[in-house]
Amino acid sequence: MRLFAAISIALLLAGCAGGRPQISEKRINRALALAPGEAQPSKIVATELAFARMARNEGQWTAFRAFAAPEAVIHLPGGTVMAQKYLARLDDPAEAVRWNPRAVWVSCDGISAISKGRYRQADGEVGNYLTVWKRQDDQQYKWVYDMGVADNPQPPPRPANAPAGEDEIVVSAYDAVEGFVSDCPGKGANRGKVMPVAPAQILTDGFMGTAGTSADGTLQWRWEHGEDNTRRFIAEFFHESEWQVALDETYPSSLGK
Repeated sequence: MRLFAAISIALLLAGCAGGRPQISEKRINRALALAPGEAQPSKIVATELAFARMARNEGQWTAFRAFAAPEAVIHLPGGTVMAQKYLARLDDPAEAVRWNPRAVWVSCDGISAISKGRYRQADGEVGNYLTVWKRQDDQQYKWVYDMGVADNPQPPPRPANAPAGEDEIVVSAYDAVEGFVSDCPGKGANRGKVMPVAPAQILTDGFMGTAGTSADGTLQWRWEHGEDNTRRFIAEFFHESEWQVALDETYPSSLGK
């Protein structure tokens, strides 16, 4: 499963080297057709690329609104806000932010997923992002949680004549996107075994937050926000017959976005 996911993602990214991802609907659909089953990281990568393409072609915040679920929240430096209400009052910038997924975690049933990657703003600012995805009734993925955090300090500016392949934000044919799929309880190596109880989702002292769990219980996450505006995101998934930490990211209040 892990190997096939990596192959599917590689096929999806093939042919995208250059200044920006120029990915046709046919290419995305072809990559998805190669991925059997429901829990495929390549489907999340395809959604990310379609999202980025819409941001480039139709406007950044237009795309964010289109790909956001009704209940989606954005985790800002001062706390979370309801995405659709917040985004409704934002005008699209002249140039959209660019981003590139670096790792994807998917629940066994394929309904929920988490992606982590890098972004670059039009002004050159770079940073990390975290997104939680949920498959909707129409079988399309929409995001339900999003957080972007700028690097501090920022790296030195890239030379204007730097080759596109050296840009870690632009999707290229040589990028490696790690794909992880949760084990399915009672199947494969877990046949006849009782799934271990998931780790308790206990908020850190002095933090408020919200926890989420995939419908099949194989992927869970929570976001936290501290009194000092520190942001934290934790995710765990059922893998190799045990619960493993996928992400545990803490961003001090000095890191904006």
